Amino acid sequence: MLNAGSSSQKSCVYDLPETHLPTTAPPPLWECAVDWSHHAGVAELKIQTQDGAVLEESIPTQKPLDSMAHVLECLWQGKTKVMNDLKEISVVGHRVVHGGTQYQDSVFVNTAVKAAIADLARFAPLHNPSNLEGIEAIEQVLGNIPQVAVFDTAFHRTLPLAATLYPGLYAWYQQGIQRYGFHGISHQYCAQRAAQLMGRDLKHLRLIVCHLGNGCSLCAIGNGQSIDTTMGFTPLDGLMMGTRSGAIDPSIIIYLLRNEGYTPEAVEKLLNRESGLKGISGLSSDMRQIEAAISEGNTQAQLAFDLFIHRLRSSIGAMLATLGGLDALVFTGGIGEHSSSVRDAACCGFDFLGLKLDGLKNEAHPIDQDIAAPDSTIRIFAIHTQEDWAITKECWQLITQSSRDKL
Repeated sequence: MLNAGSSSQKSCVYDLPETHLPTTAPPPLWECAVDWSHHAGVAELKIQTQDGAVLEESIPTQKPLDSMAHVLECLWQGKTKVMNDLKEISVVGHRVVHGGTQYQDSVFVNTAVKAAIADLARFAPLHNPSNLEGIEAIEQVLGNIPQVAVFDTAFHRTLPLAATLYPGLYAWYQQGIQRYGFHGISHQYCAQRAAQLMGRDLKHLRLIVCHLGNGCSLCAIGNGQSIDTTMGFTPLDGLMMGTRSGAIDPSIIIYLLRNEGYTPEAVEKLLNRESGLKGISGLSSDMRQIEAAISEGNTQAQLAFDLFIHRLRSSIGAMLATLGGLDALVFTGGIGEHSSSVRDAACCGFDFLGLKLDGLKNEAHPIDQDIAAPDSTIRIFAIHTQEDWAITKECWQLITQSSRDKL
């Protein structure tokens, strides 16, 4: 499994039975996390095996996936190897951010699928190119092994038209200009996990999942389906993010082009790579560094935090209206899982609904736990998103169905 994001990359190897899937995610045999957000031109690797072997190192890299060959070599070499034969890997799954309107389910990768991923990079310029590089890197290292594309947009195929269309021209929709939504793999997994933790049928729950990381989005889930989400035509829309602005007045772009000498390329770079937490704080896109600066009295870092929370609360309110009520609020992603201050600040704006956070539980580094106070009318969860496991399940189901079809 390969999950290439805008600031990190994760690889996992699972050993699955042929006849059934476990109800909860098993530990991977081997996993590798790569982070290139801390130092320019450097990839920080951490590799762990199920038996406890750990390798941490930094390697020079010009592009995020330059490190892929090195990562794959570690599967078979050194103290973190878990395989001696390439044939032990039967399928590789990939998170692909944008699947457009043509891919509403996971598919085996072929030439046409790769061409579509490349074409859709115009809608997801920070992600689809990296997703495609990962597919091609596997081809180069492992040869003609089956690969599966699992699309972030697929879960949002159930959005109603009123949430899908933009209030411009109807012709836009006919041209494919619409809300697609992203982080669907994470939103779907966390909704299923929340229902499992509650002992409830997902189809009978109203949930808001807050995926907060370098990229941020909310999803309103009713009857087990996505009915609204904050990201739109591209992953740039919606919430304030690490380096992305989120939703802004469109006239700002027109103003920059007309009056400030910006080119379209410069505007794209500004909104995707230089805005958000990084742009407002002037320090970093990393919430951990923002919070550290706040503790030292940095007022600009505090402003970045306050703006992040303001827009988060506003969007949660919009999702509440769409759902007409709420059974559980879920936090996930790097910020959502690890920042107790973000969870606390987000929740305190909804005291009037009877939503109450348990302060001690919130501060105790919760993982897959209900952190709401006992008398809260709405449950609150911090859930470790496991996109890798969700992708692996999609691969297993496709491989299993393919084997049945051949019988």
